[in-house]
Amino acid sequence: MTEAAGGVQSLHRALDVLEAFATAGGTASLSDVASACGLPVPTVHRLAATLADRGYLRRLPDRRYCLGSRLVPLGTQAHALLGDRALPVLRQLAEITGESANLAVLSSGRAEYVSRALGRHTMRIFTEVGNRVSLHCTGVGKAILAALPPPRASELIAAAPLTAHTPATITDPEALAAEIALIRRRGYALDEGEMEIGVRCVAIGMPGAMPMALSVSGPAARMTDELVGVAVSALRAASADLASQIVG
Repeated sequence: MTEAAGGVQSLHRALDVLEAFATAGGTASLSDVASACGLPVPTVHRLAATLADRGYLRRLPDRRYCLGSRLVPLGTQAHALLGDRALPVLRQLAEITGESANLAVLSSGRAEYVSRALGRHTMRIFTEVGNRVSLHCTGVGKAILAALPPPRASELIAAAPLTAHTPATITDPEALAAEIALIRRRGYALDEGEMEIGVRCVAIGMPGAMPMALSVSGPAARMTDELVGVAVSALRAASADLASQIVG
């Protein structure tokens, strides 16, 4: 990782260490983290020991470390604030498409919905705020996988069972890998009734320190190919708008 232009160097390094653990899936050896951060192992050891003392890391019996429970309330509050900031963007998406618009983030190997704006039609589906869903069978999940570096996406796919929720669910790892490659080329993901029969969803992933995805979902009868095309354009504009707000 590159040295920051300003600020407190030790703080930059501690944050680099936490981000390296997150990128590695939450658990890693100090030598792997040191390699990822471009830091000497003794430096990473001191940082990890301090972070473990504060509960942000936890030392495992095999001498590796994992992310600590002290991060959980911070993440929960960050998700809530992100959801609040995203609401105007989601409401505009819902107004344009007439269907529900959603924001989900990668959380513990699943996609967690953190914000939602209802469309003109009421519909209770799995996209309610707080719900966590599998990555392999949802539009937001597949969009997040496509936005991640391929090795990290492969790790997440291998770590969770590809459970069939409907007859349309992709349960073969090779077929899912091909689907993710298609999403990367195409620029958006589709859920064709793979999580819930009769529900269609289109989503666009947003890469970054907190991988996330925006989506529009509704009954398949209303989510026509024409509406999906409208939604893709609106989602691209919305993702750029939200990204500028987060950076700003």
